[in-house]
Amino acid sequence: MPPTNQPSRSLSTGNSLLVGSLLFGLFFGAGNLIFPVQLGRDAAGATPAATAGFLITAVGLPIIGVIASALSRSSSMLQMTSNVSRWYAIAFTCALYLTIGPLFAVPRTATVSFEVGFASYLSEGSEHLWLAVFTIVFFTLTGLAAIRPGRLIDWVGRYLTPVFLVLLLAVIAAAVIFPMGPVEGVPSEKYAQNAAAVGFIDGYATMDALASLAFAIVIIEATHRLGVTSPGRVATETAKAGIYSMIAMTVIYAALAYIGATSLHLIPTAKNGGTVLAAVSSHYFGPAGTVLIAAIVLAACLKTSIGLVTACAEMFSTMFPTVLGHKGWTILFTVFSAGVANIGLASIVKISVPVLLFLYPLAITAIILGLLTPWLEGRALAAQLMTAFTAVAALFDMIKALEFPIPGKDALVNFASTVLPGYDLGFGWALPALVGLAAGFAITHFRNSPHVASA
Repeated sequence: MPPTNQPSRSLSTGNSLLVGSLLFGLFFGAGNLIFPVQLGRDAAGATPAATAGFLITAVGLPIIGVIASALSRSSSMLQMTSNVSRWYAIAFTCALYLTIGPLFAVPRTATVSFEVGFASYLSEGSEHLWLAVFTIVFFTLTGLAAIRPGRLIDWVGRYLTPVFLVLLLAVIAAAVIFPMGPVEGVPSEKYAQNAAAVGFIDGYATMDALASLAFAIVIIEATHRLGVTSPGRVATETAKAGIYSMIAMTVIYAALAYIGATSLHLIPTAKNGGTVLAAVSSHYFGPAGTVLIAAIVLAACLKTSIGLVTACAEMFSTMFPTVLGHKGWTILFTVFSAGVANIGLASIVKISVPVLLFLYPLAITAIILGLLTPWLEGRALAAQLMTAFTAVAALFDMIKALEFPIPGKDALVNFASTVLPGYDLGFGWALPALVGLAAGFAITHFRNSPHVASA
Protein backbone atom coordinates (compact mmCIF):
# COMPACT_ATOMS: atom_id res chain seq x y z
CA MET A 1 0.00 0.00 0.00
CA PRO A 2 1.25 3.50 -0.67
CA PRO A 3 2.33 5.45 2.37
CA THR A 4 -0.17 7.98 3.66
CA ASN A 5 2.01 9.94 6.07
CA GLN A 6 4.36 11.40 3.46
CA PRO A 7 3.66 14.05 0.85
CA SER A 8 3.85 12.89 -2.74
CA ARG A 9 7.05 13.95 -4.42
CA SER A 10 9.13 13.38 -7.50
CA LEU A 11 11.76 10.68 -7.58
CA SER A 12 15.38 11.69 -7.51
CA THR A 13 17.39 10.87 -10.62
CA GLY A 14 18.99 7.98 -8.76
CA ASN A 15 15.68 6.49 -7.65
CA SER A 16 14.18 7.03 -11.10
CA LEU A 17 17.07 5.09 -12.61
CA LEU A 18 16.57 2.44 -9.93
CA VAL A 19 12.91 1.98 -10.91
CA GLY A 20 13.96 1.95 -14.57
CA SER A 21 16.51 -0.74 -13.70
CA LEU A 22 13.79 -2.74 -11.96
CA LEU A 23 11.50 -2.44 -14.98
CA PHE A 24 14.26 -3.44 -17.38
CA GLY A 25 15.25 -6.31 -15.13
CA LEU A 26 11.71 -7.65 -14.95
CA PHE A 27 11.29 -7.54 -18.72
CA PHE A 28 14.66 -8.72 -19.94
CA GLY A 29 14.85 -12.44 -19.36
CA ALA A 30 15.08 -15.73 -21.18
CA GLY A 31 13.47 -15.07 -24.55
CA ASN A 32 14.84 -11.55 -24.70
CA LEU A 33 18.34 -12.94 -25.03
CA ILE A 34 17.80 -15.73 -27.52
CA PHE A 35 15.05 -14.45 -29.85
CA PRO A 36 16.79 -11.32 -31.25
CA VAL A 37 19.95 -13.34 -31.89
CA GLN A 38 17.96 -15.93 -33.82
CA LEU A 39 16.14 -13.13 -35.65
CA GLY A 40 19.46 -11.73 -36.85
CA ARG A 41 20.58 -15.13 -38.10
CA ASP A 42 17.33 -15.79 -39.95
CA ALA A 43 16.90 -12.28 -41.36
CA ALA A 44 20.57 -11.90 -42.45
CA GLY A 45 20.64 -8.92 -44.82
CA ALA A 46 17.09 -7.97 -43.81
CA THR A 47 18.06 -7.67 -40.14
CA PRO A 48 17.52 -3.87 -39.88
CA ALA A 49 13.91 -4.11 -41.11
CA ALA A 50 13.15 -7.21 -39.04
CA THR A 51 14.65 -5.60 -35.94
CA ALA A 52 12.51 -2.49 -36.43
CA GLY A 53 9.34 -4.61 -36.41
CA PHE A 54 10.59 -6.64 -33.46
CA LEU A 55 11.24 -3.50 -31.41
CA ILE A 56 7.62 -2.39 -31.73
CA THR A 57 6.23 -5.45 -29.94
CA ALA A 58 9.26 -6.26 -27.79
CA VAL A 59 9.97 -2.71 -26.54
CA GLY A 60 7.29 -0.21 -27.56
CA LEU A 61 4.20 -2.15 -26.54
CA PRO A 62 5.53 -3.27 -23.13
CA ILE A 63 6.55 0.25 -22.13
CA ILE A 64 3.26 1.69 -23.40
CA GLY A 65 1.46 -1.06 -21.46
CA VAL A 66 3.08 -0.02 -18.19
CA ILE A 67 2.32 3.65 -18.86
CA ALA A 68 -1.28 2.83 -19.86
CA SER A 69 -1.78 0.96 -16.59
CA ALA A 70 -0.50 3.94 -14.63
CA LEU A 71 -2.63 6.41 -16.61
CA SER A 72 -5.75 4.29 -16.09
CA ARG A 73 -5.14 4.59 -12.33
CA SER A 74 -6.15 0.95 -11.95
CA SER A 75 -4.95 -1.00 -8.95
CA SER A 76 -4.53 -4.15 -11.06
CA MET A 77 -5.07 -5.60 -14.50
CA LEU A 78 -8.31 -7.08 -13.17
CA GLN A 79 -9.63 -3.58 -12.53
CA MET A 80 -8.15 -2.25 -15.78
CA THR A 81 -10.11 -4.74 -17.91
CA SER A 82 -13.31 -4.72 -15.84
CA ASN A 83 -14.90 -2.14 -18.16
CA VAL A 84 -15.44 -5.02 -20.60
CA SER A 85 -17.16 -7.22 -18.01
CA ARG A 86 -16.27 -8.70 -14.64
CA TRP A 87 -16.22 -12.26 -15.98
CA TYR A 88 -14.01 -11.28 -18.90
CA ALA A 89 -11.65 -9.46 -16.54
CA ILE A 90 -11.31 -12.56 -14.36
CA ALA A 91 -10.85 -14.95 -17.30
CA PHE A 92 -8.39 -12.75 -19.18
CA THR A 93 -6.38 -11.95 -16.05
CA CYS A 94 -6.09 -15.63 -15.13
CA ALA A 95 -5.13 -16.63 -18.69
CA LEU A 96 -2.53 -13.90 -19.01
CA TYR A 97 -0.90 -14.47 -15.62
CA LEU A 98 -0.77 -18.23 -16.12
CA THR A 99 0.83 -17.69 -19.55
CA ILE A 100 3.55 -15.35 -18.29
CA GLY A 101 3.77 -17.43 -15.15
CA PRO A 102 3.83 -21.16 -14.47
CA LEU A 103 2.64 -22.41 -17.87
CA PHE A 104 5.22 -20.88 -20.21
CA ALA A 105 7.38 -17.86 -19.34
CA VAL A 106 8.61 -18.88 -15.88
CA PRO A 107 9.54 -22.47 -16.87
CA ARG A 108 11.30 -21.02 -19.94
CA THR A 109 13.63 -18.98 -17.74
CA ALA A 110 15.00 -22.18 -16.22
CA THR A 111 15.27 -24.13 -19.48
CA VAL A 112 17.12 -21.30 -21.25
CA SER A 113 19.56 -21.00 -18.34
CA PHE A 114 20.19 -24.73 -18.44
CA GLU A 115 20.51 -25.17 -22.21
CA VAL A 116 22.80 -22.19 -22.76
CA GLY A 117 24.92 -22.43 -19.65
CA PHE A 118 25.20 -26.12 -18.89
CA ALA A 119 23.68 -28.55 -21.42
CA SER A 120 26.66 -28.48 -23.81
CA TYR A 121 28.93 -29.93 -21.10
CA LEU A 122 26.77 -32.95 -20.36
CA SER A 123 27.07 -36.43 -21.82
CA GLU A 124 24.35 -37.58 -24.18
CA GLY A 125 21.42 -39.07 -22.32
CA SER A 126 22.10 -37.34 -19.00
CA GLU A 127 20.38 -34.03 -19.84
CA HIS A 128 17.01 -34.94 -18.34
CA LEU A 129 18.49 -35.87 -14.98
CA TRP A 130 20.61 -32.74 -14.74
CA LEU A 131 17.75 -30.55 -15.94
CA ALA A 132 15.68 -31.86 -13.03
CA VAL A 133 18.50 -31.08 -10.59
CA PHE A 134 19.01 -27.62 -12.10
CA THR A 135 15.33 -26.71 -11.96
CA ILE A 136 15.15 -27.66 -8.28
CA VAL A 137 18.04 -25.31 -7.46
CA PHE A 138 16.83 -22.55 -9.80
CA PHE A 139 13.28 -22.49 -8.49
CA THR A 140 14.38 -22.77 -4.88
CA LEU A 141 16.28 -19.50 -5.38
CA THR A 142 13.28 -18.01 -7.21
CA GLY A 143 10.86 -18.97 -4.45
CA LEU A 144 13.07 -17.68 -1.63
CA ALA A 145 13.35 -14.28 -3.32
CA ALA A 146 9.72 -14.04 -4.50
CA ILE A 147 8.31 -14.91 -1.11
CA ARG A 148 9.43 -11.45 0.10
CA PRO A 149 8.02 -9.06 -2.54
CA GLY A 150 9.10 -5.99 -0.57
CA ARG A 151 12.72 -6.80 -1.43
CA LEU A 152 12.05 -7.08 -5.17
CA ILE A 153 13.53 -3.67 -5.98
CA ASP A 154 16.73 -4.72 -4.17
CA TRP A 155 16.99 -8.21 -5.67
CA VAL A 156 16.31 -7.12 -9.24
CA GLY A 157 16.91 -3.37 -9.43
CA ARG A 158 20.04 -3.02 -7.30
CA TYR A 159 21.83 -6.35 -7.74
CA LEU A 160 20.89 -8.73 -10.55
CA THR A 161 20.20 -6.17 -13.31
CA PRO A 162 23.52 -4.25 -12.94
CA VAL A 163 25.47 -7.53 -12.85
CA PHE A 164 23.63 -8.75 -15.94
CA LEU A 165 24.22 -5.49 -17.85
CA VAL A 166 27.94 -5.36 -17.10
CA LEU A 167 28.45 -8.96 -18.23
CA LEU A 168 26.31 -8.66 -21.36
CA LEU A 169 27.88 -5.35 -22.42
CA ALA A 170 31.29 -7.05 -22.37
CA VAL A 171 30.12 -9.49 -25.06
CA ILE A 172 28.32 -6.78 -27.06
CA ALA A 173 31.34 -4.47 -26.99
CA ALA A 174 33.62 -7.23 -28.27
CA ALA A 175 31.21 -8.09 -31.11
CA VAL A 176 30.85 -4.44 -32.17
CA ILE A 177 34.53 -3.46 -31.89
CA PHE A 178 35.80 -6.68 -33.49
CA PRO A 179 32.90 -7.77 -35.76
CA MET A 180 32.69 -11.32 -37.03
CA GLY A 181 31.64 -10.01 -40.45
CA PRO A 182 29.19 -7.67 -42.19
CA VAL A 183 25.39 -7.84 -41.96
CA GLU A 184 24.66 -9.44 -45.30
CA GLY A 185 23.29 -12.54 -46.94
CA VAL A 186 20.00 -13.83 -48.26
CA PRO A 187 17.24 -13.89 -45.63
CA SER A 188 15.57 -17.19 -44.80
CA GLU A 189 12.25 -17.92 -46.46
CA LYS A 190 10.46 -16.61 -43.39
CA TYR A 191 12.03 -13.15 -43.75
CA ALA A 192 12.30 -13.01 -47.53
CA GLN A 193 9.23 -10.76 -47.74
CA ASN A 194 7.75 -8.30 -45.23
CA ALA A 195 10.66 -8.68 -42.82
CA ALA A 196 9.36 -5.89 -40.57
CA ALA A 197 5.93 -7.54 -40.25
CA VAL A 198 7.53 -10.90 -39.44
CA GLY A 199 9.74 -9.20 -36.86
CA PHE A 200 6.64 -7.62 -35.33
CA ILE A 201 5.01 -11.03 -34.84
CA ASP A 202 8.28 -12.54 -33.58
CA GLY A 203 8.25 -9.94 -30.82
CA TYR A 204 5.23 -11.75 -29.38
CA ALA A 205 7.56 -14.54 -28.25
CA THR A 206 9.16 -12.31 -25.61
CA MET A 207 5.71 -12.13 -23.92
CA ASP A 208 6.65 -8.67 -22.66
CA ALA A 209 3.48 -6.87 -23.74
CA LEU A 210 1.57 -9.46 -21.72
CA ALA A 211 3.97 -9.08 -18.82
CA SER A 212 3.68 -5.29 -18.91
CA LEU A 213 0.09 -5.52 -17.72
CA ALA A 214 1.27 -7.64 -14.80
CA PHE A 215 4.48 -5.76 -14.02
CA ALA A 216 2.75 -2.37 -14.04
CA ILE A 217 1.38 -2.85 -10.54
CA VAL A 218 4.85 -3.94 -9.35
CA ILE A 219 6.38 -0.73 -10.73
CA ILE A 220 3.57 1.41 -9.32
CA GLU A 221 4.04 -0.17 -5.89
CA ALA A 222 7.80 0.47 -6.15
CA THR A 223 7.17 4.18 -6.74
CA HIS A 224 4.78 4.20 -3.77
CA ARG A 225 7.47 2.75 -1.52
CA LEU A 226 9.82 5.51 -2.68
CA GLY A 227 7.33 8.17 -1.58
CA VAL A 228 5.34 8.93 -4.74
CA THR A 229 1.62 8.78 -3.93
CA SER A 230 -0.46 11.03 -6.20
CA PRO A 231 -1.84 9.18 -9.27
CA GLY A 232 -0.64 11.86 -11.67
CA ARG A 233 2.89 11.85 -10.28
CA VAL A 234 2.93 8.03 -10.27
CA ALA A 235 2.06 8.05 -13.99
CA THR A 236 4.81 10.60 -14.68
CA GLU A 237 7.47 8.68 -12.74
CA THR A 238 6.39 5.41 -14.34
CA ALA A 239 6.75 7.00 -17.77
CA LYS A 240 10.25 8.26 -16.89
CA ALA A 241 11.30 4.81 -15.72
CA GLY A 242 9.78 3.37 -18.89
CA ILE A 243 11.86 5.68 -21.08
CA TYR A 244 15.08 4.63 -19.31
CA SER A 245 14.15 0.98 -19.72
CA MET A 246 13.11 1.47 -23.36
CA ILE A 247 16.46 3.03 -24.28
CA ALA A 248 18.39 0.17 -22.69
CA MET A 249 16.20 -2.52 -24.27
CA THR A 250 16.36 -0.95 -27.74
CA VAL A 251 20.16 -0.73 -27.73
CA ILE A 252 20.60 -4.28 -26.43
CA TYR A 253 18.03 -5.84 -28.79
CA ALA A 254 19.62 -4.14 -31.79
CA ALA A 255 23.07 -5.28 -30.66
CA LEU A 256 21.91 -8.87 -30.15
CA ALA A 257 20.28 -8.95 -33.60
CA TYR A 258 23.55 -7.60 -35.02
CA ILE A 259 25.48 -10.36 -33.25
CA GLY A 260 23.11 -12.94 -34.70
CA ALA A 261 23.46 -11.60 -38.25
CA THR A 262 27.26 -11.31 -38.16
CA SER A 263 27.67 -14.70 -36.45
CA LEU A 264 26.69 -16.41 -39.72
CA HIS A 265 30.28 -15.89 -40.87
CA LEU A 266 31.62 -17.75 -37.83
CA ILE A 267 28.84 -20.22 -36.96
CA PRO A 268 27.06 -21.51 -40.09
CA THR A 269 24.58 -23.67 -38.15
CA ALA A 270 23.25 -23.43 -34.62
CA LYS A 271 20.43 -24.98 -32.58
CA ASN A 272 19.04 -21.66 -31.32
CA GLY A 273 20.02 -18.14 -30.32
CA GLY A 274 21.31 -19.36 -26.99
CA THR A 275 23.90 -21.67 -28.52
CA VAL A 276 24.97 -18.81 -30.81
CA LEU A 277 25.58 -16.55 -27.81
CA ALA A 278 27.62 -19.27 -26.14
CA ALA A 279 29.74 -19.79 -29.27
CA VAL A 280 30.24 -16.04 -29.75
CA SER A 281 31.29 -15.59 -26.13
CA SER A 282 33.80 -18.43 -26.47
CA HIS A 283 35.09 -16.92 -29.72
CA TYR A 284 35.96 -13.63 -28.06
CA PHE A 285 36.92 -14.72 -24.54
CA GLY A 286 38.09 -18.31 -24.92
CA PRO A 287 37.32 -20.75 -22.07
CA ALA A 288 36.32 -17.84 -19.84
CA GLY A 289 33.61 -17.01 -22.36
CA THR A 290 31.62 -20.11 -21.48
CA VAL A 291 31.57 -19.05 -17.83
CA LEU A 292 30.68 -15.50 -18.87
CA ILE A 293 27.68 -16.48 -20.98
CA ALA A 294 26.43 -18.88 -18.29
CA ALA A 295 26.55 -16.03 -15.75
CA ILE A 296 24.79 -13.64 -18.16
CA VAL A 297 21.96 -16.04 -18.88
CA LEU A 298 21.55 -17.12 -15.27
CA ALA A 299 21.35 -13.50 -14.05
CA ALA A 300 18.88 -12.57 -16.81
CA CYS A 301 16.61 -15.53 -16.25
CA LEU A 302 16.70 -15.57 -12.47
CA LYS A 303 15.68 -11.92 -12.10
CA THR A 304 12.79 -12.35 -14.55
CA SER A 305 11.67 -15.56 -12.86
CA ILE A 306 11.59 -13.80 -9.49
CA GLY A 307 9.61 -10.89 -10.93
CA LEU A 308 7.07 -13.08 -12.71
CA VAL A 309 6.43 -15.37 -9.75
CA THR A 310 6.07 -12.33 -7.49
CA ALA A 311 3.57 -10.68 -9.84
CA CYS A 312 1.55 -13.88 -10.28
CA ALA A 313 1.44 -14.62 -6.56
CA GLU A 314 0.35 -11.06 -5.75
CA MET A 315 -2.45 -11.14 -8.31
CA PHE A 316 -3.81 -14.58 -7.40
CA SER A 317 -3.66 -13.83 -3.67
CA THR A 318 -5.69 -10.68 -4.42
CA MET A 319 -8.21 -12.45 -6.67
CA PHE A 320 -8.58 -15.59 -4.54
CA PRO A 321 -7.60 -14.58 -0.98
CA THR A 322 -9.52 -17.43 0.64
CA VAL A 323 -7.66 -20.08 -1.38
CA LEU A 324 -4.04 -19.23 -0.61
CA GLY A 325 -2.02 -16.27 0.62
CA HIS A 326 0.96 -14.73 -1.18
CA LYS A 327 3.35 -17.28 0.31
CA GLY A 328 1.15 -20.22 -0.66
CA TRP A 329 0.71 -19.04 -4.25
CA THR A 330 4.46 -18.42 -4.51
CA ILE A 331 5.25 -21.97 -3.46
CA LEU A 332 2.58 -23.43 -5.76
CA PHE A 333 3.78 -21.49 -8.80
CA THR A 334 7.46 -22.26 -8.24
CA VAL A 335 6.81 -25.99 -7.81
CA PHE A 336 4.49 -26.14 -10.83
CA SER A 337 6.98 -24.15 -12.96
CA ALA A 338 9.75 -26.56 -12.03
CA GLY A 339 7.63 -29.44 -13.29
CA VAL A 340 6.77 -27.75 -16.59
CA ALA A 341 10.40 -26.76 -17.16
CA ASN A 342 11.35 -30.42 -17.40
CA ILE A 343 9.57 -30.86 -20.74
CA GLY A 344 12.38 -28.78 -22.29
CA LEU A 345 12.78 -25.43 -24.03
CA ALA A 346 11.73 -26.51 -27.53
CA SER A 347 8.44 -27.98 -26.31
CA ILE A 348 7.61 -24.93 -24.19
CA VAL A 349 8.19 -22.53 -27.10
CA LYS A 350 6.23 -24.71 -29.52
CA ILE A 351 3.19 -25.09 -27.26
CA SER A 352 3.10 -21.40 -26.37
CA VAL A 353 2.81 -20.05 -29.94
CA PRO A 354 -0.96 -20.59 -30.50
CA VAL A 355 -1.74 -19.23 -27.04
CA LEU A 356 0.32 -16.09 -27.67
CA LEU A 357 -1.33 -15.47 -31.03
CA PHE A 358 -4.68 -15.40 -29.24
CA LEU A 359 -3.71 -13.46 -26.12
CA TYR A 360 -1.42 -10.84 -27.66
CA PRO A 361 -4.11 -9.02 -29.67
CA LEU A 362 -6.30 -8.94 -26.56
CA ALA A 363 -3.40 -7.52 -24.56
CA ILE A 364 -2.83 -4.86 -27.21
CA THR A 365 -6.49 -3.86 -27.08
CA ALA A 366 -6.30 -3.72 -23.27
CA ILE A 367 -3.31 -1.36 -23.57
CA ILE A 368 -5.17 0.84 -26.09
CA LEU A 369 -8.23 0.93 -23.84
CA GLY A 370 -6.01 1.86 -20.90
CA LEU A 371 -4.67 4.84 -22.84
CA LEU A 372 -8.25 5.81 -23.74
CA THR A 373 -9.49 5.65 -20.13
CA PRO A 374 -10.42 9.38 -19.94
CA TRP A 375 -12.67 8.97 -22.99
CA LEU A 376 -14.25 5.65 -22.00
CA GLU A 377 -16.26 6.84 -19.01
CA GLY A 378 -19.87 6.01 -19.79
CA ARG A 379 -18.80 4.28 -23.00
CA ALA A 380 -18.23 0.69 -21.86
CA LEU A 381 -19.80 -0.56 -25.09
CA ALA A 382 -16.74 0.66 -27.02
CA ALA A 383 -14.45 -1.47 -24.85
CA GLN A 384 -16.80 -4.44 -25.07
CA LEU A 385 -17.17 -4.42 -28.86
CA MET A 386 -13.45 -3.80 -29.46
CA THR A 387 -12.55 -6.72 -27.21
CA ALA A 388 -15.21 -9.05 -28.65
CA PHE A 389 -14.27 -8.36 -32.27
CA THR A 390 -10.58 -8.78 -31.46
CA ALA A 391 -11.17 -12.08 -29.66
CA VAL A 392 -13.06 -13.58 -32.61
CA ALA A 393 -10.38 -12.54 -35.11
CA ALA A 394 -7.51 -13.66 -32.84
CA LEU A 395 -9.16 -17.06 -32.49
CA PHE A 396 -8.52 -17.62 -36.21
CA ASP A 397 -4.82 -16.82 -35.66
CA MET A 398 -4.66 -19.38 -32.88
CA ILE A 399 -6.38 -22.03 -35.01
CA LYS A 400 -3.91 -21.45 -37.83
CA ALA A 401 -0.95 -22.02 -35.48
CA LEU A 402 -2.24 -25.23 -33.90
CA GLU A 403 0.07 -28.16 -34.57
CA PHE A 404 -2.62 -30.82 -34.30
CA PRO A 405 -5.44 -31.29 -36.85
CA ILE A 406 -8.94 -30.07 -36.06
CA PRO A 407 -12.08 -30.58 -38.19
CA GLY A 408 -12.51 -27.81 -40.74
CA LYS A 409 -9.20 -26.11 -39.94
CA ASP A 410 -8.26 -25.45 -43.58
CA ALA A 411 -11.70 -24.03 -44.35
CA LEU A 412 -11.54 -21.71 -41.33
CA VAL A 413 -8.06 -20.49 -42.26
CA ASN A 414 -9.09 -19.88 -45.88
CA PHE A 415 -12.20 -18.01 -44.71
CA ALA A 416 -10.17 -15.79 -42.39
CA SER A 417 -7.57 -15.15 -45.08
CA THR A 418 -10.34 -13.96 -47.39
CA VAL A 419 -12.34 -11.72 -45.04
CA LEU A 420 -9.69 -10.39 -42.61
CA PRO A 421 -7.21 -7.90 -44.13
CA GLY A 422 -3.67 -8.63 -42.99
CA TYR A 423 -4.52 -12.09 -41.68
CA ASP A 424 -1.69 -13.80 -43.56
CA LEU A 425 0.78 -11.40 -41.89
CA GLY A 426 -0.70 -11.92 -38.42
CA PHE A 427 -2.69 -8.67 -38.29
CA GLY A 428 -6.16 -10.03 -39.04
CA TRP A 429 -7.40 -8.76 -35.67
CA ALA A 430 -6.43 -5.10 -36.23
CA LEU A 431 -9.31 -3.94 -38.46
CA PRO A 432 -12.03 -5.75 -36.44
CA ALA A 433 -10.62 -4.13 -33.29
CA LEU A 434 -10.84 -0.64 -34.80
CA VAL A 435 -14.32 -1.34 -36.18
CA GLY A 436 -15.50 -2.53 -32.77
CA LEU A 437 -14.07 0.55 -31.03
CA ALA A 438 -15.60 2.95 -33.56
CA ALA A 439 -18.96 1.17 -33.51
CA GLY A 440 -19.06 1.27 -29.71
CA PHE A 441 -18.37 5.00 -29.62
CA ALA A 442 -20.90 5.68 -32.40
CA ILE A 443 -23.70 3.63 -30.82
CA THR A 444 -23.12 5.20 -27.41
CA HIS A 445 -23.11 8.69 -28.92
CA PHE A 446 -26.34 7.95 -30.79
CA ARG A 447 -28.05 6.56 -27.68
CA ASN A 448 -27.03 9.59 -25.61
CA SER A 449 -27.92 12.24 -28.17
CA PRO A 450 -30.73 14.61 -27.05
CA HIS A 451 -32.80 13.84 -30.16
CA VAL A 452 -32.86 10.10 -29.41
CA ALA A 453 -33.41 10.63 -25.70
CA SER A 454 -36.51 12.78 -26.35
CA ALA A 455 -37.96 10.48 -29.01
